[in-house]
Amino acid sequence: MERELWPRLYHLVMEVGKTLRLTDVTFQPHIIVLVFFWAALHDRPVCWACDNRNWATTTLRPATLPSASTLSRRLRRVDTAMLMRALVLRVRQEGEPRLVAFVDAKPLPVGGASQDRQARCGRGAGMLAKGYKLYAIWGDRPMPETYRVFPMNISESKVAEEMIPQLTGAGYLLGDGEYDANAVFDAAGAAGYQLLAPRKAPEAGLGHRYQSPYRLRCIELMGSTFGREVYSLRRGIERAYGNLTSFGGGLSPLPAWVRHQDRVWLWVTAKLLINGVRIMMNKGLAA
Repeated sequence: MERELWPRLYHLVMEVGKTLRLTDVTFQPHIIVLVFFWAALHDRPVCWACDNRNWATTTLRPATLPSASTLSRRLRRVDTAMLMRALVLRVRQEGEPRLVAFVDAKPLPVGGASQDRQARCGRGAGMLAKGYKLYAIWGDRPMPETYRVFPMNISESKVAEEMIPQLTGAGYLLGDGEYDANAVFDAAGAAGYQLLAPRKAPEAGLGHRYQSPYRLRCIELMGSTFGREVYSLRRGIERAYGNLTSFGGGLSPLPAWVRHQDRVWLWVTAKLLINGVRIMMNKGLAA
């Protein structure tokens, strides 16, 4: 899989990298990103990708490799983040927004003895865990419609309020009970989406406080055959995260060298882009 993906990743980075050139550096941003992708694709630390001996399987490579310290320093710069975001936009363009989107988060735990001061304890997959989360809204495109990486203790509903205004199009947004909050329903309605999420306490009354009209509409829809059929499509989020993690080079548990929020964001973004290129390749889209 790595040998099939790398040529497409290489040409994608070279194409998008033409839009960002610097005059005061030895290595242009696309060179830094290429070396980082080579490490991420093989689940290796960046120092591994800075060794010429580890590029023997391909001719698609930079003529000169940066040192590990140079690469580590350049990965923290704004120009690298700008190029990564440009790559995300480029891959996301391969497809149109669909009528149904899904919102959910994926835990990214670290070891309990980790000294990462930015990692926090929160709700993981059926248990308390320490680490980070990938918060994402998925459609039917190779990349999420929008995503964030935050410590695990950040509320999923609060992050959803931040992400939803970035959605384009209109339709239905499907989430679990974590998103049953008036503010999330209002944010989705303002963006042109009707959020469907089960009530946290279905037997409780509505009380006398403010209730979003979009939440009231959700309660009505979830009680209808149409609403239940639409909500049954939510298993698409399991497929999206399953595709992201179920191939060589995909998003596996965070390795020991990926710590602190900025590094976790870079690593997760690289894995999302690798998965996006793989989806484009499988669909016969041009990378």
